[in-house]
Amino acid sequence: MRAVLWLAAIAVAFAAADTYVVVLALPDMMAGVGLSIEELQRAAPLISGFLLGYVAVLPLIGRLADLLGHLPVLVAGLVVFAFGSFLTALSWDLTAMVVGRFFQGLGGGALVPATLALVAALYPVERRGVPLGLVSAVQELGSVLGPLFGAVVLAVADWRAIFLLNLVVGVVLAVAIRRLGRPDPASVAGRSGRPGLSALLMLLVAGAAFVLLAVEPTALVQDLTWGALYVPAAGSSRWLTPLGLITILAALGFVATWVAKPGVRSVLRRITAEVDLLGALLLSIALAGVILAFATADPEVAVFSDQGVWYLVSAGLALLGFVFHLRRAQNPIVPRGAFARMPAWGSVLVSFFVGAALVAALIDVPLFARTTIHGDSQLRAALVLLEFLVALPVGAVLGGFLTRRLPAGVIAGGGMLLAAVAFVFMARWDADALRSLSSTVVLVSGGLGFGLALAPVNAAVLATTEQSVHGLTTSFTVVARMVGMLVGISALTTIGLRSYYAAQADLPSLSSVCTGGGMCEEYQDLLIGAAIAQEHTVFAGAAVCAAIAALLSVVLLRGAPTRALSPSETVTAL
Repeated sequence: MRAVLWLAAIAVAFAAADTYVVVLALPDMMAGVGLSIEELQRAAPLISGFLLGYVAVLPLIGRLADLLGHLPVLVAGLVVFAFGSFLTALSWDLTAMVVGRFFQGLGGGALVPATLALVAALYPVERRGVPLGLVSAVQELGSVLGPLFGAVVLAVADWRAIFLLNLVVGVVLAVAIRRLGRPDPASVAGRSGRPGLSALLMLLVAGAAFVLLAVEPTALVQDLTWGALYVPAAGSSRWLTPLGLITILAALGFVATWVAKPGVRSVLRRITAEVDLLGALLLSIALAGVILAFATADPEVAVFSDQGVWYLVSAGLALLGFVFHLRRAQNPIVPRGAFARMPAWGSVLVSFFVGAALVAALIDVPLFARTTIHGDSQLRAALVLLEFLVALPVGAVLGGFLTRRLPAGVIAGGGMLLAAVAFVFMARWDADALRSLSSTVVLVSGGLGFGLALAPVNAAVLATTEQSVHGLTTSFTVVARMVGMLVGISALTTIGLRSYYAAQADLPSLSSVCTGGGMCEEYQDLLIGAAIAQEHTVFAGAAVCAAIAALLSVVLLRGAPTRALSPSETVTAL
C-alpha cells in the first residue's frame, strides 16, 4: 500500500503540473480552436471550466471516497482525468475543449483528498507529518515541473501532444494503482463492476468515431461515399453528422450497458441511499457561483464582473438552502459535528488565507520580473519564480518532519509569518532588486514559509476529524485554498491596478518630459515606476493575508494532537 501512496502522490503532482502547462500553452490552444490572442476573454472558460470541475464537486467526491473507499476514487479520478485529456487533445471548437477541461479538473481534483485520506488510513496520527509533507511537496513540485514540461513538449510538438501524454500517464497510473492496491473492503463493486465485452466494444466504437470526427482525414472527407459521414443532418455542428451521432449513441450504449452490471447497480444504489445528493448539489451550486463570480472578473474594472453579482446572488441563495437543508437532512453531505473541533474548521479558514497570499507570489513575481529586468522575455520572467517554487516543496517536507515534534499551529504560524516577512521585503523592491542576491533570499524564504504551513494544516484537520469523513474534510481544505486563490488574485489585482492608475495620474505630461517627440527613456522609467507601485500594493496585501493566516494558525490549530511527543518531552528533545 505504501507503493500505492507513492503512485497517488505522483498522480497528484502530474495533475498539478497540468494546470501550469495550460497557462503556458494557452495561446496555442486558442489558435487551435480558431481564437486570436486578442480574444483572450473568450478563452476564460478554459480556466474557469477546469476550476469548476476541480472545486465545485470536490466535497461530493470526498464523501464518495469515504463511502466507497479511497483506492476506487483514486482510480476513477485518473480515468476521468485521462478522459478529459483525450477530449481536450481532439477538440475542434471552444465548447468541446471546455468540456474536456472540466473533466480534467474533475479527475484531478479527486486525487488530492483521496491521497490525503489514504495517508491517514496508512499512518497513525503522530506519524502522518512526514508523509503529508511529502504529498504536499510533490504536489507543489508539479508547479515547478509543469512549465518546464510544457516548454519541452511545445518545443518539439503541437500543444495537443501535452494532453495525449496526459492520457497515457493517467491510464498507466490508474492500471498500476488498481493492480498494486489491495481490495478495499469499503468498495462494493469488485470484479462484477468491470465493463463487459459488449460495453468495451461500444466504448471502442465511440472512441474511434470521435477520433475520426475530430481529425477529419482528408481522404475520407473528400471521398464521394465516405464523405457523407461528415455531412450534418441539420445546421453545421459536427455532432449532427452521422459520425457525430454514432459517437453519441455508442457512448450512451456503453454507459447503459456498464450501468446494467450488478456491481455498478449496487454502487449506485448505495450512493443514492447513503449520499446526500441534494445537499451536494446545493453546495456545488454555491461553490460554482463563487468560482464564476471571480474567475470571470476583469480586475481592471472590479473585483467581479456585472454577471459576477448574479453569480454571487445565486451562490448566496444556494448556501442558504444548504444551511437549511443541513438542519433537516437525516444523513447530510457534511455530517453533524464533522468540523466541531476548532482545529478542524480552523484548518479550512487558514487554508483560505494561505491561498489568497500564495497566488500573489505565483502571479505577480513573474509580472514584476517582466516589468523590470525581463521585459523582452516572458519565459525568463517566469523562471524567476523557480527560486520560490523549488523552496516550497523543501519547506513542505521540513514542515511534515517538524509536525512530529512541535504543535501544528506553531509550525504553520511560523511558516506564514516567514512568508509575510518575505512579502514585506517584496513590497520594497526597486527596479533593480531582482539583479541582487537579496531577492533570491527573499524568494527562497517565502517559498519555505508557505511550504512549512502545508503539512501542519492537513495534519490538524486529519487529527481532529473522524476517519470516516477524512475524504470530505480534506476536500474542504483544498476547496478553501482554491477559493482563496481566486478571491485573492481578483481582489489584490484590482487594488493594485487602482494604485497603478493613481500613480499614472500623477505623472507629468509626455510632452513636458520628452521634448524630442515620441516616448523617451525618462518617461518609460516613470511608467515602470507606476507599474512597480502596483506590484508593491499587491505584495503588501499578500503580506497582510499571510500575517492573518499566521495568527489564525497559532490561535485555531492549537490543541490538534499531531505530535509523537508530549510538550514536556518536546522541550527535553530540543
